Amino acid sequence: MLNKQDLLNEAHTMLSKAYVPYSKFPVGAALLTKSGKLYTGCNIENAAYPVSCCAERVAIFKAIADGEDEFIEMAVIADTERPVPPCGSCRQVMSEFFKGDMIIHLTNLKNEVKTVSMNELLPFSFQPSDLNKN
Repeated sequence: MLNKQDLLNEAHTMLSKAYVPYSKFPVGAALLTKSGKLYTGCNIENAAYPVSCCAERVAIFKAIADGEDEFIEMAVIADTERPVPPCGSCRQVMSEFFKGDMIIHLTNLKNEVKTVSMNELLPFSFQPSDLNKN
């Protein structure tokens, strides 16, 4: 089983694979599933900016497409002053697939790490159960 440092290292490796010709802001992510599989992601930009995809969502979507649906831990890294926070779109996708107590490690190239739960990252998130009409 991978430990926290292994997960951070895998996310860091993904920085070099990011396709960021417009923002020049590479982000890497690594996601560990309950079954022990690792899924990685990097941000992939497009000249039509809205169709770009963040590293966190790439990793999550790869795992979901592979049939995984239980997640244990995630790491996200970028060259930022503070540990990189996921954007709002990523937080919403994460809240769809991650349990509230799942651990997410946010880091930067200075090796500063902020570890939060999904509930801390996005409190009072919109959930699939909110779509149920009574």
